[in-house]
Formats: sequence, C-alpha cells, structure tokens
Amino acid sequence: MGKRKFWTGVIGGAIVGGIVALFDKEARSYAKQKCADMKATSSHVIKNPSSSIRQLQSTFEQMSEKLNNQAENAINAIEQVEDTIVKVTGKGINE
Repeated sequence: MGKRKFWTGVIGGAIVGGIVALFDKEARSYAKQKCADMKATSSHVIKNPSSSIRQLQSTFEQMSEKLNNQAENAINAIEQVEDTIVKVTGKGINE
C-alpha cells in the first residue's frame, strides 16, 4: 500500500510540476519544440522501420564496444594496482 501512495505522489507531483512550468513562456516554447521533434522522429520511424532498426543496431554495437573498452581499461588499472601492491609489500595478493 505504501508503494502505491509513493508512486502516486511522484507521478502526481510530476504532472503538477509540468503544468506549473508551462506558465513560463520559454518552457511552453521548449515543450512545443520537443513535441514537434518527437512527432517528426516517430513519423520517420514509422515510415522507415528498417532504417531505424539498422540505426538502433549500430548504436547498440557502438555502446557495446565502448563498454568493452572501458572494462578492459578497468581490468588494466586493477592489474597495475595489484602489481604496485606486490612491489611495495613483496607479497602476492593471494598470500
């Protein structure tokens, strides 16, 4: 029951906050532009689904490659720390 009240409050607060923000002319203009952008993007996706899928696949491949590179960098950093500990203490990590 507490979860429902929490999420109802969060969603209600977001809605009220959005409505209050629209009293500002710049916020209305920004929201209008973002809605127009979203409409154009969604209509492009609907008209060209295969192109959109290829673009999505390409994006995921790039993200995967970056993640792999970052994981390799993290492993290298850990190995350097391990080597430094061995040099300083004269003992291996597992000893």
